[in-house]
Amino acid sequence: MAELGPEDAKIVTLARSARARTGAAEGAAVRDTDGRTYAATTVALPSLRLSALQAAVAAAVSSGAEGLEAAAVVTAADEVDAESLAAVRDLGADAPVLRADASGELRETV
Repeated sequence: MAELGPEDAKIVTLARSARARTGAAEGAAVRDTDGRTYAATTVALPSLRLSALQAAVAAAVSSGAEGLEAAAVVTAADEVDAESLAAVRDLGADAPVLRADASGELRETV
C-alpha cells in the first residue's frame, strides 16, 4: 500500500480485517471528519441487505458522525456499486472511496 498515506492504509487494513474475520463478501471502513473509524462487512439477512460500505456508513451515522473524510472497501467486484457510493456521498461529497482487493492492493480511487 505504498501509494496510500498512513490514515488511508489504516482504513484499508480495517476493511480487510473485518472481511477476513467474518468471511463476508466485502469489508469496508470509513473515517469521519473527527478521525474516528468504523468498520463493517456485508449484511445479508433475509430481512436486511446492506453492502459493507452502507453498513460502515450506518455505523458512523449511528455513532454521531456528521461527515466522512474517506472510505475503503475490500471486494472482488470490479467497481464500487452505485448505492454504496451514494451512501458515502451522503456524508462526504468529496471523500475518496478506495477500492482494494483481498490482498489490500489498491485497485481504484473513486
